[in-house]
Amino acid sequence: MTSTFAGFDPARVPSPCFVVDEVRLEENLQVLSHVEADSGGRVLLALKAFSMFAVSAQIARSLSGVAASGLWEARLGREEFGGEVHVFSPAYTAGDMAPILELADHVVFNSPGQWSRHRDQALAALRARPSLKFGIRINPEHSEAENPLYDPCAPCSRLGATAAALAAADLTGLSGLHFHTLCDQGLAPLERTIAAVEERFGALLRSVEWVNFGGGHLITAPDYDVDGLISLIRGFRQRHGTEVYLEPGTAVALNAGVLVTEVIDLVHNDRLLAIIDASATCHMPDVIETPYQPDILGAVTAPGTANEYRIGGPTCLAGDVIGDYGFEAPLAIGQRLLIDDQAYYTMVKTSTFNGMKLPSIALWNSRTDTLDIVRSFDYRAFKERLS
Repeated sequence: MTSTFAGFDPARVPSPCFVVDEVRLEENLQVLSHVEADSGGRVLLALKAFSMFAVSAQIARSLSGVAASGLWEARLGREEFGGEVHVFSPAYTAGDMAPILELADHVVFNSPGQWSRHRDQALAALRARPSLKFGIRINPEHSEAENPLYDPCAPCSRLGATAAALAAADLTGLSGLHFHTLCDQGLAPLERTIAAVEERFGALLRSVEWVNFGGGHLITAPDYDVDGLISLIRGFRQRHGTEVYLEPGTAVALNAGVLVTEVIDLVHNDRLLAIIDASATCHMPDVIETPYQPDILGAVTAPGTANEYRIGGPTCLAGDVIGDYGFEAPLAIGQRLLIDDQAYYTMVKTSTFNGMKLPSIALWNSRTDTLDIVRSFDYRAFKERLS
C-alpha cells in the first residue's frame, strides 16, 4: 500500500515525532464500521495498541467503544472515548476492582478463582447498575500466533481458563465468554479458533449472552477477507444466539502513522552506520521484541544495496538497532527520515530509558494538509517518572 506520507514534509514537525494521518485513520474506521453494520457484531478499539485520545471523537463515531487492560485504560476510555468500556486483566487487585466496576460495561475475569474472589463485590455492583455484565476468558488451547511471545494459548499460559479448569467451576453470575488467539492475522486463523472454541466449550456457548472474539484481527489490511468475516460473525450469532464483540488494535491505526526522526551522526565500523534521535528500545520496542524491521520511506531493505546504512538509536544499548537500509544518495547529518507504520504499539510503549526524550505527537490531514502538534514533552516528563 502506498503511504499517504510520501508527500509529507518531515521538517514541519519537531524530531522525533509521531505523526498520525486522520484521513488514513478514517479509512480504517470506515472498514470497521462496515463490519459492525453488516454483521451485527460490535467493534471495540483495543487501547493497549492505540490510545491517542486526540482522535477519540473520530473513533467514537465509527466504533462501539473500547477494550481496556486495567483501571487506567478503563478510566481513559470512559473519560475520552465514549461508548462501551470493556475491561480484561489477567488479575485484578482488590483496590482496582471497585473503580473498575464503576467505569466498565463489561468486566472479564481470567480464572474461576478471580471470579470467586470478586463475585460478591461484582454482583453488588450489578444490583446498583443492572446493565453491567461479567464474563470469563477461556483458553481454547489452540495456537495461531507464530511467535511464542504473543501466543496466549502456548503451554502453561497464564491467560484464560481451559475447559478442564472450568469443568467444576461455579460460573453463576457470568453472562459471556472472551477468547484471544490471534496476532495481526487474517480470517482463516479466526475460523480455526472458532472451531476449537465450539468443540471445547459448546455447553458454555449455550448458556451465555455474548462472546468476545478478542483482538489480533488485521481487518483493515488490503488482503483481509472482510466479507468472509461478516459472514462468520453472522453465522456464529445465528448458531448460538449471542452478541459478538471484536477488539482490534492494530487494524484501527494500520498504515496511519509515521515516526519522524533525524540523523544525528554518521560513523564507519566495517560498514556505514547512522545514529538517529529516535530509539528502537525507547520508542519502537516491538522492533526488538518481535523482532521486525520497519520500512523507512524512500529506503530499500535488500542487502548489498548502494549507500547501505545500519541505523540505530542513541542509547547505550548495543542492540538499539532499527535495521539495515539502502538509500539512493548518502545520508547527511540533519536529514529527516520517516519510519513507516508507527501509530500502533508505539506511543503506548514509549519510555525514557537513558533519559531519552519522548517523541512529540502530531495530527495531520493528508487531504487538506493541515497539521496540529498535539503534544510535546519536556524534561519534566522524564524527571517526574523517577521520584
